[in-house]
Amino acid sequence: MIVRISQEGQYKLPDDVLARVNELDNAVVAAVEAGDEGAFATRFAELLALVRDGGEQLPGDDLHPSDVILPPADITLDEARHEFTGEGLIPD
Repeated sequence: MIVRISQEGQYKLPDDVLARVNELDNAVVAAVEAGDEGAFATRFAELLALVRDGGEQLPGDDLHPSDVILPPADITLDEARHEFTGEGLIPD
């Protein structure tokens, strides 16, 4: 799976990381739905860190299409309400 973090770049994630990425995506959705800013900030930071650390960053000129596009690290809870809904950004 290719995941883009807006304003940063693309990462190719191995299959063994995808389950944890999906869990964190669901936790972010739950925090957004609960209006819990602290939990949102923590879980979203964990999600981004996992993508960065668990994936292989692709070169800037790589033309692979992204399977998922994550918002930038500085997204607010209010902005996230429009992004993280239902199944989240990463479908189950």
